[in-house]
Amino acid sequence: MPTNILLDTIRTRRGLKWGVPAMLIAVPYLLAAAALAAVVADGGPGWLNVLVVLFIWNAAKFAFIGPVSLILLARTRLHEARARRARSRYAVV
Repeated sequence: MPTNILLDTIRTRRGLKWGVPAMLIAVPYLLAAAALAAVVADGGPGWLNVLVVLFIWNAAKFAFIGPVSLILLARTRLHEARARRARSRYAVV
């Protein structure tokens, strides 16, 4: 849930610029997943596999938000530029 709140914040207009740096959050998740997978492989409790899957899922979400935020930012800036041109075209001087 906290990761979804962070991703929702990144998808806002003010947060789109943080999409690419947020991709770096995927690295600790992948490291934690690898460490827990090693613990399970060495005879640790099998329920840790649930955490491994959760960490991989969160890492994937953060890895994909970078390119998605760039696309959303480009689309938003295009809409804003069109709106500025339309306002200046019909502005009363």
